[in-house]
Amino acid sequence: MNNVKNPFLLYGYVSPVYFCDRESETAEIIAALQNGRHVTLMSPRRMGKTGLIHNVFYHIQQQEKAAVCFYLDIFSTRSLQDFVAMMGRCIVGKLDAPAQRAAGFVSQFFKSTRLVFSTDALTNLPQVSLDFRPEDTVNTLEEIFTYLKQSNRECYIAIDEFQQILEYEDDSVEALLRSYIQFCPNVHFIFSGSKQHLMTDIFSSAKRPFYQSTQKMTLAALDREKYYVFARDHIQAAGKVLTEELFSYIYDMFAGHTWYMQYTLNFLFDTNAAVITKEDVSQVLLKILEQEESSFAAELDRLTNNQMRLLVAVAKEGLVPAINAGTFVRKHGLKGTSSINKALEYLIDKELVYKSAEGYCVYNRFFSLWLSRM
Repeated sequence: MNNVKNPFLLYGYVSPVYFCDRESETAEIIAALQNGRHVTLMSPRRMGKTGLIHNVFYHIQQQEKAAVCFYLDIFSTRSLQDFVAMMGRCIVGKLDAPAQRAAGFVSQFFKSTRLVFSTDALTNLPQVSLDFRPEDTVNTLEEIFTYLKQSNRECYIAIDEFQQILEYEDDSVEALLRSYIQFCPNVHFIFSGSKQHLMTDIFSSAKRPFYQSTQKMTLAALDREKYYVFARDHIQAAGKVLTEELFSYIYDMFAGHTWYMQYTLNFLFDTNAAVITKEDVSQVLLKILEQEESSFAAELDRLTNNQMRLLVAVAKEGLVPAINAGTFVRKHGLKGTSSINKALEYLIDKELVYKSAEGYCVYNRFFSLWLSRM
């Protein structure tokens, strides 16, 4: 077992010991994948999608020793060519047995591209990348899927921030991917994304290639009681005390949003207090907001006056069920409906405001705290 100094991890995945709950979600995703159903996983950023995916992969590989799991975060990609290059780096060469590698097994699948063999500078492990011409992108993608299919191994692939494909100039990407995926029964996909309206459009619109091709899941906040037990036990193991009342105070402040909870608990774990108090929480949050102040101020500078006033108003309310409600508009001195809606559209597009079933809130919970103090 890995020796982790601070159990409230902010990045990466170590083991189920440092992963809170999500037992039902993990079991549901594994059951779907193993029974031939691809999964669409949606939630706001930093709610824990990536950790859940890695937890799913951990348990799959405990159950199926020969299974291979791949995780791709395509947020940085800007074209199909970028996507194929990333997929190639992640997958090619990882499905070959030692004897197959010696026989050049992987080379027989790639005719439109040159395989570049090298050694990873950090891990010192061999790696393969693809050197292909832009005009050969589609052929190279087909060859990657042929390589996956012919491996005869159960492959599990998570594509995070999948809605990014809508930013590509090539509007045939969805149809292209769907055409290859449906003929690879040994390859199981998790399509994960944070822009729910875009993900819903991709997988729920009858006009789109991925229509009704996956089992859909929306990730909610962690259960309050289970999260408290997780936090209490790890803090108690360090000889400190975290009361349920104080934990609930933190939970409510961030509406259970995982990353902001974890970040705050990470700092609190590092304090010298034997019994963590509300004053300790205040000091930690002040420290965090001070560290982020310059970036928050820069964010405000990019907004128009109407956009800034609306953002501050949403932050001060915490959650706004109806953005054009008269009481909300009058309370914060906002302008007319047209101006509010135009500002709101921009704030949602830039992921400064998030719309949920309950209403509107500032996406970055720390930014929201900073704004509410203005």
